[in-house]
Order: sequence, then C-alpha cells, then structure tokens
Amino acid sequence: MEASMNYNLDVTPNYSYIFEFENEFIHQNYRKWMTENWTVAFYYVGIYMAFIFGGQYYMQNRPRFELKRTLIVWNSGLALFSIMGACRTLPEFIHVLRNHGLYHSICVPSFIEQDKVSGFWTTMFVLSKVPELGDTVLIVLRKKPLIFLHWYHHITVLLYTWFSFTEYTSSARWFVVMNYCVHSVMYSYYALVSMGKYPPRMLAMTITFLQLSQMIVGCAINIWAHNYLATAPPHSCHISQINIKLSMAMYFSYFVLFAHFFYKAYLAPKQGKKAKIEPMPEPIKETTKIEYNGYPRQRQNGVVH
Repeated sequence: MEASMNYNLDVTPNYSYIFEFENEFIHQNYRKWMTENWTVAFYYVGIYMAFIFGGQYYMQNRPRFELKRTLIVWNSGLALFSIMGACRTLPEFIHVLRNHGLYHSICVPSFIEQDKVSGFWTTMFVLSKVPELGDTVLIVLRKKPLIFLHWYHHITVLLYTWFSFTEYTSSARWFVVMNYCVHSVMYSYYALVSMGKYPPRMLAMTITFLQLSQMIVGCAINIWAHNYLATAPPHSCHISQINIKLSMAMYFSYFVLFAHFFYKAYLAPKQGKKAKIEPMPEPIKETTKIEYNGYPRQRQNGVVH
C-alpha cells in the first residue's frame, strides 16, 4: 500500500490494503471519457436488441448450444467480480453512513471524487454493464425463454449508469453497493447451478426477495434525494432533478415487474407443470430428465441498479 494518499482520509475508511491499480485510479480521466462518449451506450443497445431478435430467429430451427463450461466460467467470473466489488465499496459506504450521516451518503459524491478504492470499483461497475449483456447471449444460444424483465433491465441499467457517471450522481453510492451485494449472491447461485449443484429453492426465493428490497430502497433514496434537493442550499446536493426522475421511474418499474414475477413464481396457484423460466433451476426427481424453474437475471444495478 502506498504510504501517501492525495485524498481526504476523513471520508475514507482505513483500508488494510490498497492495490496499486486502485491507488493509480484518476477519476477525472474516466469522467472526461464518459462525458464525451456515454451516448455510445445507445449503439450497444441497438446491437443488443438486434442480436436478441435476430439470434432468436436464427436459432429457431437449429439445435441449442449446451455451453456448460462456458456457463461455469461466465457465472463464476461475474460472481468473483461482484464479491470483490462489494468488499471494496461496502467499507466506504458504512464509514460514510456511520461518521457523516444519511445526507452525505446521498448528496456528496466523495465515494468517487475522494476515495480511490471505491472510485475505481464504481467505475468498473459502470463499465461492466456492457459485458453483462453476455447473459442474454447465453440465453439465446441455449434457446432458453427470454422474458421482458431480463432484457428491459439490462438496457435501462446500462443507459442509466453511463449517463449518471457523467454527472457523478452522489446517490449512486447506494445503488452501486446494493447491486454488487445482490449480484455476489445471485451469480454465486448461478455458478453453483452451472456446476450441477442445486441449492435449496428457498435460496432462489431469497435472491428474488433481495432484488425486490433493492428496488424499494432505490425508490426511498430517490425520495430522500428529492427532499434534500428541495431543502438544502443550492448546489450542495450533487444530484440533478432529471436523474432523480429517471432513477425513480426505473426503480419503480423494476419493482412492479419483479413483484409480478415473485407472485407468479412463488405465490400463485400452480396448474400442472410450471413452464421453464431462465435461470432458476430446481431439479425434479425423475430418472431421465431435469426440469428448470426460475427467476430472471437481474442488474441494479442498477445500476443496477
């Protein structure tokens, strides 16, 4: 760890170790690039949508790809990335909440402007929303059902996080930490399933509940941000009104969609066999076949979300 830090230690936790690549992080360079290029995300979305519909059409009369090893590597890699991101951003979040309070955690973007560790992993979080589109590629190639919630979530999180990075939206501290933590559990679950290990159904239900909770907290943070923006001195709360509106619309729509999914998957009366839904696996005790019941792949976030 470097002995000298050129940022305010008062708003940063006492890290036991800082990697060289974290200490060399210069947030201004990334913000400049993102400010000039964030609209490139719309091109990624266009390619993504073309692949979804074109890929499904192409695979319609072709055999599905198994991609078992690919799934193991993919899900394990995203699980490790999310765990690392959670471990490196959570200390700053807790430190600020304990020592500086709720207002600072929502209105002051010190997590990226003054904390190199949290700043680096926040930037990686934003950039990771592009490769995470690969989740959908694997679903299409394996000819699994692709529900609206899955691709709607991927698109909106990508666009929102890239736009928010240009503004250094201060409430993103909450969104990044929540998303890293939920993804740590979620992708670890996917990795186990990819390896043929099937955790109890209660774990899948818990993950969906965590996702729902994430949406509720996201809406609450936006309400607090709106109130702070209205009552605090001008320019003291580093969030724009347009960002609050976009974030609120996004989180509320996620809540509605996830609540509907949660009801259908876990609470609604079942009639016959449940349809296969990617990717919450649950083995059925038969000698020749394994059926899969599931919940959608979700990212908050979110910027995701």
